[in-house]
Amino acid sequence: MNDPLSLAGALSMGFLLGVFFFGGLWWTIRRGMASNQAALWFLGSMLLRTAGVLLGFYFVSADDWHKLLACLLGFVIARFVIARRVRRAQQPQSLALAEDRQINQETDHAP
Repeated sequence: MNDPLSLAGALSMGFLLGVFFFGGLWWTIRRGMASNQAALWFLGSMLLRTAGVLLGFYFVSADDWHKLLACLLGFVIARFVIARRVRRAQQPQSLALAEDRQINQETDHAP
């Protein structure tokens, strides 16, 4: 029962689970750092994200290790996609800081 269509479905569900997990992690970090109760945000988010992903893997795999492996591959692909998007979203800020540091280094020394 390892037809390519079921494996593609497991891969796409793994990708969606990864987007849920890592996108939720990024959202939690942004939201938790601005909160007075950061520990509660991080703990609640971890429990919700982990439970959701474990249940998703359980139902997607349907007692077939091939589907579980395809789902895991989609999950890992989503991790790289989310990491790239987060890095790209933060790039203008980090570029401005790098340029500012370079200007300060050029003006901080004596001729």
